[in-house]
Amino acid sequence: MVPFLQSFFQSVWWLLVLIGVMILVHEAGHFWAARFFDVRVDAFSFGFGPRLFGYRRGETDFRFSAIPFGGYVKMAGEQPGDEAANDPRSFLAKPRWQRLIIAFAGPFMNIVLAVALVTGMFMVQFPKEPDEVDPTVGYVAPGGAAAKAGVQPGDEIVQIDDKAHPTWEDISLHEVASANRPMAVWVRRNGQRLRLNVTPAFDPRQAIGIAGWDRQVQVEIKAFTGKDMPAQQAGLKVGDVLTSVNGQPLRSTVGLYDVVTASKGSPVEIGYSRGGNKAGSVTVTPRRLFVDGQYRWMIGVRQEPRMLFVSLSLPDALRESVRQNTRYATVIFQMLKGIVERRMSPRSLSGPVQIADAAREAAQEGTMAFVGLMAMVSLNLAVFNLLPIPILDGGVIVMLLVEMLMRRDLSMQVKEAVLKLGFVFLMVVVAFVLYSDITKIMPPG
Repeated sequence: MVPFLQSFFQSVWWLLVLIGVMILVHEAGHFWAARFFDVRVDAFSFGFGPRLFGYRRGETDFRFSAIPFGGYVKMAGEQPGDEAANDPRSFLAKPRWQRLIIAFAGPFMNIVLAVALVTGMFMVQFPKEPDEVDPTVGYVAPGGAAAKAGVQPGDEIVQIDDKAHPTWEDISLHEVASANRPMAVWVRRNGQRLRLNVTPAFDPRQAIGIAGWDRQVQVEIKAFTGKDMPAQQAGLKVGDVLTSVNGQPLRSTVGLYDVVTASKGSPVEIGYSRGGNKAGSVTVTPRRLFVDGQYRWMIGVRQEPRMLFVSLSLPDALRESVRQNTRYATVIFQMLKGIVERRMSPRSLSGPVQIADAAREAAQEGTMAFVGLMAMVSLNLAVFNLLPIPILDGGVIVMLLVEMLMRRDLSMQVKEAVLKLGFVFLMVVVAFVLYSDITKIMPPG
């Protein structure tokens, strides 16, 4: 019980640190834009509910409130019917284009934060493939979507849909967002270019598309998943490159997972190299552990493709950061589109419980992992806030655009009804995501 409580409080603490930065940056965007257009800001609150403490600077009350999961900037005359609506310095008294910029400033600052964090990471260490060639398939799951389409180990993927010379990251993003939708995949096999149609199956557990393939890589032990794990006890170390399993060459991270799962606890022989030199092999006995809501046979390693790390200059790091954030934002929209089209399940969305666990794990892994997670969450927050849902920034922007097209204000009754509808919808989404998070971590029946 004590380890559980310790893990729980660590998760809550790192979640507060993570979202605290997100809230401050987001609300600072609204605050600075409002002040730039001379809108009176009555309060800048970290959290919701009753005021706990704070200080007043000028006409703004900077406060900490009782419920720390969120925040807001209260502008004079911001809501329909406010007493200060007729104040020339109120939000509603400003031209619509200024109000639109103020609404957009919050998500914009989250985008800026994501780009800045990733830029800083790449200036310290930029992950680079040891061999920059077209990604090669190293593993095909028997009976999976890729196998049914005719994909074979050793195939080089040269194009997926309209993306030529994709990275494996591009391929993965297409895969998770294409549940039950055919992907056109061009491969090079024995010097011939072939077109195959791969339709990723919907994985109800992860609520994403799964093609049943993995790329050919050198598999490296990145970390152990706990203390005194079977792999550790057998003598393996972080940084070891795993070369074979039960005498067969290991060309993907999934290959080891499948062999360990199929072992049902029987000993597994793993070959490895250390420091670039062949080191030999060890016998590891998998252990049955409860992880991510289910029991699995595991040897206790977090394996990743072996990468080389280089430092980029500021211009190169910024360019790579913009490219990566653009690609990630694209897949977020693709996944949301898949949910709307009912090709994907809303269970693919992560809520505060999953984010808290991810924050704790990233903090334990190190600064770079936590900064990377912060950048990803910041971009997700920006995209979510730009959705055309009333009460969110995107809903405010849509209503302002409608009024600009109509050249008149919407009626007070319409605005109030839209806000109430948006609030109810948002609460339903929050409740669903919380329920989904909890069911994912509950032990199976």
